[in-house]
Amino acid sequence: MSRNPAVVMRLMASAYAVAEKAGAIVRNVLHSGELGIVEKTGANDLQTLADRLAQKSICASLSRRFPKITIIGEEDLPSEEVQEDLIENGQAEEILQKSCPEQYEALKEEELVVWVDPLDGTKEYTEASKCLHLQAVTKKPHKGLDKTHSTSLWLLDNVTVLIGIAYGGRAIAGVINQPFYNYQLGPGQALGRTIWGILGLGAFGFQLQEVPADKRIVTTTRSHSNKTVTDCVNAMEPHEVIRVGGAGNKIVQLIEGKASAYVFASPGCKKWDTCAPEAILHAVGGKLTDMFGNAYHYNADVKHMNSAGVLATLRNHDYYVSRVPQSVLQALKSD
Repeated sequence: MSRNPAVVMRLMASAYAVAEKAGAIVRNVLHSGELGIVEKTGANDLQTLADRLAQKSICASLSRRFPKITIIGEEDLPSEEVQEDLIENGQAEEILQKSCPEQYEALKEEELVVWVDPLDGTKEYTEASKCLHLQAVTKKPHKGLDKTHSTSLWLLDNVTVLIGIAYGGRAIAGVINQPFYNYQLGPGQALGRTIWGILGLGAFGFQLQEVPADKRIVTTTRSHSNKTVTDCVNAMEPHEVIRVGGAGNKIVQLIEGKASAYVFASPGCKKWDTCAPEAILHAVGGKLTDMFGNAYHYNADVKHMNSAGVLATLRNHDYYVSRVPQSVLQALKSD
């Protein structure tokens, strides 16, 4: 190329390659059967060896190439030297070949904050692992298992690796890696897919689709529901409700036309859950806010919890904001 690509493009090219490395780590740990599960705050808040190794790989790889960026990861890990085989030095050439949006051309490393969720959907990941273990013990393919365990394998769809980039408090770029994309095709198939996007440039790695305008399909939490969450979902008057895990997975549902709105009227999601998905959603004209319709901020010094819930849509965001009941808003605290 005639000139050095802008910092944000080089960072995105690295984040893409690093996310694919992390996705491979997530797959390898699952197939090893040794998950090393630790409960953080309870049975619905788990950490596995995959979370730990993937975060080490992402943070060490990016900080080695971009030493002045701020990286905030989900897992609170001890500071220690990272094994060389966890380092990813590659970059996605397709990203380096694209033109940087003009407003980001002059950004410096020290102005960027990277939010990392090394394994979004950990609970679903551990449940799917149990199914695979049972499959190995019984020597049955997943279709031969009982309904509960067979269904558990579909939880692999919920698992993503998330790397979001923020500037000036705004999510401007993101990568979503789906480590188990295509797992339904069976042994021997290439697994994994990486979606990425930058505001002002677009989003890539998937086919953008929308739910028909006359249908309202709401996607919401699978394992963190309560009365406030349910009341808010019902207030949207949905024709269908999908309950799945993972914030990244829910945003993928929006951009691939499987859901109209992601509604989660509760604290629980953190900034590392929403930074990358928000950037990709915004890059294709969608919107992610709290339940009041206010934007979240991703500066390095903000609190990590998204206290006022998450409301995300590809289209018609104002309609969904207008449907949030007053009782729900009173139960939440706006940031």
